[in-house]
Amino acid sequence: MPRFAANLSMLFAEVPFLDRFAEAARAGFSAVEFQNPYSFPAIDIRSRLETHDLVAVQCNSPTGTRPGDNGLAALPGREDDFWTCFQQALDYAYKIGCKRIRIVCGHTPREDSRERMIQTLVDNLQRAAPLAATQGVLLLLEPLNQYDAPGYLLATTGEAIAVIDRVGCDNLMLQLDLYHCQRSEGDLSGHLRRLFGRYGHVQFSNSPGRHEPGVGEIHYPYLFALLDQLGYDGWVGCEYFPSTTSQESLNWAREWGIGSCN
Repeated sequence: MPRFAANLSMLFAEVPFLDRFAEAARAGFSAVEFQNPYSFPAIDIRSRLETHDLVAVQCNSPTGTRPGDNGLAALPGREDDFWTCFQQALDYAYKIGCKRIRIVCGHTPREDSRERMIQTLVDNLQRAAPLAATQGVLLLLEPLNQYDAPGYLLATTGEAIAVIDRVGCDNLMLQLDLYHCQRSEGDLSGHLRRLFGRYGHVQFSNSPGRHEPGVGEIHYPYLFALLDQLGYDGWVGCEYFPSTTSQESLNWAREWGIGSCN
C-alpha cells in the first residue's frame, strides 16, 4: 500500500503549525512533510515528531536570503546566497531527521538566459549533492506548472530529468507532483511507468482546484494502485488544500487506515 505523508503546510491549517503534528498523528499518519519550516526552531519540530511518533520525510530548501526571493538555486550571481540557504536546509534536516530536501530553483528573470540559469543550477547541484550524500540526504527537483507558477525554471518532467542527468549525482532525483504533471503534461500513468526509478518522492492533489482525491478530474485510486504495482516504496505526500475541513477531506484515505480520529 502507498505510504502517505501529511503535508503540514496545507493540511490541518485549522490549527497553528506546531499543533498540526498532533492532528496528523491523530488522523493515522506516520509521516509528515512541509514546505518552509525555518521560522520554527528545529528542536521544536524534533520534539513534535518524537512526541507523536512521526518521521519527517521531505522539506523544501529556503527560498532566499532577501525580501522577494523565491528560490535561488538557478540564479546567476546568487551562488553564495544559495549555498547559505542550502547549508541551512542541510543542518535543519539533520536536526529533525529528514532525508529528502526539495531544491527550489527560482524563476526566470528577463535579464538572464535560460541556458545560463540551467548551468548555474547544474553547478550549484554538483556542489551541493556530494555534501548532502555525506548525511544520506536525497535532493529533489520538482517541476511546477506554468499556470500556478508562471516563469518557474522547470515546468516539465523532461526539463527536470535533463538537469538531473547533467548533474550526474546518484542522490539527485525527481520529485513527481502528480497535480503539476497533470496541469503541464497529462498522461499520469504513462509518466509513473516511464519515469519509475527516477522519482524519489511523489506528491498529489486533484485538478482543478488542488483539492483532495474525489474532488476533481484525476482518478487517484487507479494511480495509487499503479504505484503499488510498479513497486514504488517511497513516500506519497498529501499536498492538497482541503475542500472542506482537513478531517473530512481524508475520507478518501480510510481504506488505508487514515482519516479516522483515534
